[in-house]
Amino acid sequence: MTRDFLSVTPRDRAEHHRAATPLELFYDLASVVAIASAAHGLAHAIAAGHTGEGLVGYAFSFFAIWWAWMNYTWFASAYDNGRAWFRIVTLVIIFGALMMAAGISALFENKPIYLIWLGFVVMRLGQVALWLAAARGDPGHRTTALRYAMGITLAQVYWTALFHLLSTGTMIFNAAFVLGMVLELSVPVYAERAIHTPWHRHHIIERYGLLNIIVLGEGLLAASAALRKSGEALSLADPLLHVAISAAVITFAMWWAYFSREEHLETQEFPRAIIWGYGHVFVFASAAAVGAGFTVLTEVLTHHAEVGLHAGDLAVAIPLAIYLAAIWFVRDRYLAALGMQRYTLLLGALTILSASLLLPAGLEIIAALAVAFVSVRSWSSGATRT
Repeated sequence: MTRDFLSVTPRDRAEHHRAATPLELFYDLASVVAIASAAHGLAHAIAAGHTGEGLVGYAFSFFAIWWAWMNYTWFASAYDNGRAWFRIVTLVIIFGALMMAAGISALFENKPIYLIWLGFVVMRLGQVALWLAAARGDPGHRTTALRYAMGITLAQVYWTALFHLLSTGTMIFNAAFVLGMVLELSVPVYAERAIHTPWHRHHIIERYGLLNIIVLGEGLLAASAALRKSGEALSLADPLLHVAISAAVITFAMWWAYFSREEHLETQEFPRAIIWGYGHVFVFASAAAVGAGFTVLTEVLTHHAEVGLHAGDLAVAIPLAIYLAAIWFVRDRYLAALGMQRYTLLLGALTILSASLLLPAGLEIIAALAVAFVSVRSWSSGATRT
């Protein structure tokens, strides 16, 4: 009885109408909190003139958030059976995400990051418990499940040593952190060599789309904040109103670029899936960073920043270019049926980047370019899906 309670069985990867569960959406809610903390830290660092340190802190914190989310999402796609054990462990993982979110500010301030470490350990050990449950309930994938459990455990030993032996903000810490990222990324590659887990393609596509909506919410939040700071007496001459409108337009264009008619992942072949799954970190991280860029512009215009207007424009244009290029990398470059039109978003990314660096282009021009290239891309694929 106890063995059955502490085990999970594989889902049918051919199941029709597989959709995200309320528990998965609840998990995403915790991810929202953590992502918002990371984006806030990035915006504050750029506005204060500490862009380099801010980018490092953002990259490290976002990787930890995304990686924990990704591991759980792919596991749930293959094994979520709705049992009490699965729910309990998931709720523990969610609390770990909240701990991480609470400690993210320390990473940007070069302070001890024990809360981040503890939250990440809680999340990852919860993931180990789930993989051990899969090993008990799914003999056919037992080797793969045990490889995941072992790999994640070894990675946590590494992180524990790193956080306790090295000081944050140093070159050796940063290098060791990157090495830890490589170690984490290698675990699924090693584990899946035994036998691939039965993840559901349409379910995974939906889950990634939902997280993209979450990170795009940072842009909408920044647009709302700009409107609020402009006051009730709105004027077309108010630069904050321009930021709010441009922020909304750019965010809408980013949504449109991602949710096209073509499926994001048309095959379950592992090499293609791993590129698509891993490549999305640039989609998600850049989307949230665009929202942080809008916040920087608002801080500049309200005289709460140590940088100028052009720095704020770059804080939007650079991650926006990365976002469009990343969508091309994970999806559009594989769409041979589009012909040369499949390079539209990549060309848009290069144009926006060049315009912001060489002209320099203001936020309104960046918004116009985004709309133009996304419109061309949308026209090439026909009707979009909702």
